[in-house]
Amino acid sequence: MIVDLPDLAAMEAFGRRIAGHLLPGDVLALSGGLGAGKTTLARAIIGALGHGGDVPSPTFTLIETYDPPAVRLPLVHADFYRLEHPREVEELGLDDYRQGAVLIAEWPENAGGFAQEPACLAITLEIAGTGRKAIVEPGADWVGRLA
Repeated sequence: MIVDLPDLAAMEAFGRRIAGHLLPGDVLALSGGLGAGKTTLARAIIGALGHGGDVPSPTFTLIETYDPPAVRLPLVHADFYRLEHPREVEELGLDDYRQGAVLIAEWPENAGGFAQEPACLAITLEIAGTGRKAIVEPGADWVGRLA
């Protein structure tokens, strides 16, 4: 599925749409080049889940967590841009953070990827003119959820 995101309002609406279907254990794997909109989409999703404050990019901290009641369900926002090898994910203790939470993973390929997980919604963002387009590939658990 391809979703046109011509402006920020469309990106925020797409984030709300995704947030409305999230369940604990889901993974949102956000790929795309620098400036493609991964963090912008993550911020839209986190805001739609109820977080009212700033959403810092986890580029340097690698992992930011959000817990109820600030959000509808536990959430882990990770940015794997700085990882040099997928085995570094184990050193971060990502599995401990993920238990019962949604994972939003930017640069998932640097962490070994998540597309093999049935609860993964893989989204590749690309610059398209002055906007973006999202190429969405649902894992088995997502089939029909965003229809």
